Amino acid sequence: MRIAVTGSIATDHLMVYPGRFADQLVDGHLERVSLSFLADTLEIRRGGVAANIALALGRLGLRPLLAGAVGADFAEYRRWLEANGVDTRLVHVSDTLHTARFVCTTDTDQNQIATFYAGAMAQARVIRLETAARHPGGLDLVVVGANDPVAMLRHTDECRALGVPFAADPSQQLARIQGEEARRLIDGARYLFTNEYEAALLRQRTGWTHEEILERVGTWIVTAGADGVTITGKGGPPLAVPAVPTDRAEDPTGVGDAFRAGFLAGTAWDWPPERSAQLGCALATVVLESVGTQEYKLSAADLAIRIEETYGKTAAARIRTRLSEVL
Repeated sequence: MRIAVTGSIATDHLMVYPGRFADQLVDGHLERVSLSFLADTLEIRRGGVAANIALALGRLGLRPLLAGAVGADFAEYRRWLEANGVDTRLVHVSDTLHTARFVCTTDTDQNQIATFYAGAMAQARVIRLETAARHPGGLDLVVVGANDPVAMLRHTDECRALGVPFAADPSQQLARIQGEEARRLIDGARYLFTNEYEAALLRQRTGWTHEEILERVGTWIVTAGADGVTITGKGGPPLAVPAVPTDRAEDPTGVGDAFRAGFLAGTAWDWPPERSAQLGCALATVVLESVGTQEYKLSAADLAIRIEETYGKTAAARIRTRLSEVL
């Protein structure tokens, strides 16, 4: 299965605040906030939703095609991605702008305050998927992740025109997209990914009810952190998949991207949604236990143990065979 992943490619600046953001918020004064949090640590890591998803898919042996826009400072990052099984031919390099930056501070409750500088990402709108779609082997699925909003709409429309299935993953860009544009991003998607908050925001932005959204997408996957994942299809009951637990949570950045990669890998291997989500949850926990979105190590044995402890021996046996072939 040939998967193209579109979206942000960025450098992450990750800081940890040894307190609770909530303790600094004063009721009645939230309309004028001026806060500074003294962080204990700073980690500078490679990131971006599209790069995170593509790298995990590459490590799982799927050789995804990455499509996004970067600056001239991308050369080292490109070598890293290619070494991890990612095809970067569709990456556009800007002559004038820096690669995007994600600056995030995490508190002791794992709450986050973040700022994203788009930089070269604004030029992602020039990327065309048609060449890849018409290339021998074509495209079986396009992930439309958080990106320049114009690029997201263009990629979605292009998928419809080319007849290529797509997965809608608007995430952070829901804050900037409303009304008809929000509806265009998800209408006809084979898969829709959101977390719980984004699900509520999506209903607000589109003006559609939960049921009306399900009328327009194939499968809606909603992540809820430690509470796991809910998978819902049109006319069917919700399927709940618990998270893979851990007592070694380090950094939640990129956990959702890891889940998506695991789920998409299972889909590429023709697994049912529940089994795909189980792999996604296991991969998400591996990333949660590391600092940075791409610094984790994958082991077939480790993933199988996590899956067996959470979902049972039968689930682990079915997943272990495939993982041993690619890891």
